[in-house]
Amino acid sequence: MGILYAPWRYIYIKSTVEKGSTECVFCTAPRRSDDESLILYRGSHSYIIMNLYPYNTGHVMVVPYRHVADITELAREELAEMTSLVQLSVKLLRRVLKPHGFNIGVNLGRVAGAGIDKHVHIHIVPRWNGDTNFMPVIAGVKVISQDVRETYKALKQALKEMLQEERASEDKPADH
Repeated sequence: MGILYAPWRYIYIKSTVEKGSTECVFCTAPRRSDDESLILYRGSHSYIIMNLYPYNTGHVMVVPYRHVADITELAREELAEMTSLVQLSVKLLRRVLKPHGFNIGVNLGRVAGAGIDKHVHIHIVPRWNGDTNFMPVIAGVKVISQDVRETYKALKQALKEMLQEERASEDKPADH
């Protein structure tokens, strides 16, 4: 049996055991600090959070604050902001991690692959040429080479810089 060391998972496992795992992780995350919950950005209706169980380095999710299970239950404003945050996530991940592509999607229902099926969320997964190697194919194991907290720090800093640059460009008078 192959064993991979993933110490960041213990924090989540311990917290769900202590709480009896009755609370939704997407509802409790915004109540904690950004660093504790790995929240990269907070919008009016939704937020960007790192995935503690990433498919690839830089795997983030856009999550509405409101606890709804289905995308059809979202108000237009919520869905519009979530789409904008998906765009922001792609720009950020391109800037920092320089992936060759992305998988972006929503899993509705347990049968569709949703690990958390009671709170809708959008996955943004960076992809690189050759990122599926012998480990997942032969051993059925995916190796994530960077600690999720290291990735979080790099993305959080780059996002801060991106937003400052955006504000600065909006403040410049237009040339006529």
